[in-house]
Amino acid sequence: MIILKYKMMRLASLCLLLLVTASLNAKELLDVQLDESIQIEGVEKSLLLNGAGIRYKFFFKIYIGALYLAEKNEKAGSILQSEQASRMLMHFIYDEVPREKLVSGWIEGFENNLAADEMGKLRQRLETFNSMFTDMHSGDIVLLDYLPGKGTRVSIKGQEKGIIEGADFNRALLSVWLGEEPVTEELKDALLGKYD
Repeated sequence: MIILKYKMMRLASLCLLLLVTASLNAKELLDVQLDESIQIEGVEKSLLLNGAGIRYKFFFKIYIGALYLAEKNEKAGSILQSEQASRMLMHFIYDEVPREKLVSGWIEGFENNLAADEMGKLRQRLETFNSMFTDMHSGDIVLLDYLPGKGTRVSIKGQEKGIIEGADFNRALLSVWLGEEPVTEELKDALLGKYD
């Protein structure tokens, strides 16, 4: 009886330890699990979850955004100037976001954060980027991986769509969330880890 009680206590302790370990290795946001550390193809070093938050449009929840970096960083300017690998993850939670809304959102985000000459240099690459998108639905995931020396690898709904060349494009893309005119200040702060 004493041995059985001891084994039960050990099992309970082990279960508690596993629960605590799991909670340390993942962050949950609206029932979506976000790994604290990830490995992406083409990058040797693991990336760390810098921050995550919800993109609201009015009072609707559109997607969960999560930013992964080689090292945690709360300074938007420093992140935008970095040449290190990164991942921006978008996990859609709204029923349907039409392609047209996404495309107009990307264009607006770039124009709000870039000078006219910078926008001119990126316009063709932005058109290529926009051509990769389709309507997005709840549960769909977009991965935007910056691979130093190569560019931004775009994966949508589990399919790699291509790579947009240039560190300048990736900086402009991240500025949609981290620039002077971010999509929302709340999501910017969340991605910078200010709510953790």
